[in-house]
Amino acid sequence: MSERTVHDAAPAPAVGESRGRVLDVLRAAPEGAGVREIAEQTGLHSNTARFHLDILVKEGLAERGTGGHGRPGRPRTVYRAAPSPRVPAGRRSYRLLAQMLTGLVTEALPQPAQAAVGAGEAWGRYLADTPSPTQRVDTEEALRRLAQVLTDVSFAPGPVENRPGPVIPLHHCPFREIAADHRDLVCSLHLGLMRGALKEVRAPLDVDRLEPFVEPSLCLAHLTPVKQRRPDHDA
Repeated sequence: MSERTVHDAAPAPAVGESRGRVLDVLRAAPEGAGVREIAEQTGLHSNTARFHLDILVKEGLAERGTGGHGRPGRPRTVYRAAPSPRVPAGRRSYRLLAQMLTGLVTEALPQPAQAAVGAGEAWGRYLADTPSPTQRVDTEEALRRLAQVLTDVSFAPGPVENRPGPVIPLHHCPFREIAADHRDLVCSLHLGLMRGALKEVRAPLDVDRLEPFVEPSLCLAHLTPVKQRRPDHDA
């Protein structure tokens, strides 16, 4: 590690805009709310809403339970805002864990960067707002959906620029400290995340490469057009 930081900074349940909207819905629903209901009220994709709910549960800001007792059928999973902030049992060391795991992946896999791209693509597909089978997604809509995925996972994407060639400026890396020591692995994960999201929405463009840290808080995602996407089952 570049810095001998063992413990994470003091917990700051600072939630981003999307996660904050999810928490607001929970606080307004004392009886609890399901994933679909939360997604509808926040405008998020169901998978993205579930992603934020899982994090809120882990951070002690929400609780997972069941609802619909006494009704026929299987009880549904509901989420509720935690009644009060929980006192942490001790200091957290997620940054150290991330350093250890990324180091393990780098040493254990023969092609860690390639594996990270694949894992990123899977998560990008999962978090993307999938269009209907008949919907044609143009470049503008594809970029909007990609920006939403990036924002939801705490990136700060800017509008497309020409530097030359179209690029998406990313002004914030949520894993910056880990990327400092494991750039190939972390940046490959982010590259795959963007590629997977664009594939899921059947976008007419792709991310050719990710240029990391051209400035201390700026990375550039270089875009390239896709002439024709073939369905995955034809590959």
